[in-house]
Amino acid sequence: MIVLRSILFNTAFYANLIIRMIVLSPYYFAVSRKQAFRIPKAWAKSCHWLMEKIVGTTFEIEGLENIPKGGYILAPKHQSFWDTYALLPWLDDPVYILKRELMWIPLFGWYAAKQRMIPVNRGARGKVMAAVMERAKQEMANGRQLIIYPEGTRRPPGAEPIYKYGIARIYRDLDVPVVPVAMHPGLFWPRRKFIRYPGHFKVRILPPIAPGKDPDAFFEELVATLEKASDDLLIETARDNPELPLQPAAAARIAELQHVATKAR
Repeated sequence: MIVLRSILFNTAFYANLIIRMIVLSPYYFAVSRKQAFRIPKAWAKSCHWLMEKIVGTTFEIEGLENIPKGGYILAPKHQSFWDTYALLPWLDDPVYILKRELMWIPLFGWYAAKQRMIPVNRGARGKVMAAVMERAKQEMANGRQLIIYPEGTRRPPGAEPIYKYGIARIYRDLDVPVVPVAMHPGLFWPRRKFIRYPGHFKVRILPPIAPGKDPDAFFEELVATLEKASDDLLIETARDNPELPLQPAAAARIAELQHVATKAR
């Protein structure tokens, strides 16, 4: 049944994306940028509905009160394609730094260009990165929210974290709060797999880290805060979804945390 539901969901998910892009393009490119952003936000909501109705996966968001007004950096855990779009309905005017190759994809690249997303050559250095940061400053000055995944790429739930120090440099240069977000959508939508699992999980938005700190101190605080919240959520999610098959990294991390807790008693 899980395989059948996964096939149905994936078919509906991509059909929903492609059809909306084609049918709504005239409106999207005719209206202002912020008006046009209603379309991706509505698409994200429809994806949540499809996942709930077809797969049986639901989620809730904790800590919305921790989102500041104006410009800030959102720093979520990155485990799945789900977390690239899931929070759009709750963000005012987000902007991504993304691979320049994504801008070459028909329709998607045009949609991203309309929203002034910031393309970057991942191998770039020097002047190119300086230009990317200048673009980011311009967007942040307009009160936008910059979404950055601190680990850079998708990691399995429970896997040893590999944070990139680049977020500390961006934090220093942009001088805005950073909002960490802990979540484990990868338990239900595993990376590089078509299977989708039913269940319920939480997205936990943590208190923002204030601007102006030493970059090294900020980086240590971000890693410690986000990993502690992620560990807590991992145990909680596994407990609340006893029938959920755990991936090896998640099962190993839970066993490690339980062993540490037992020794501490």
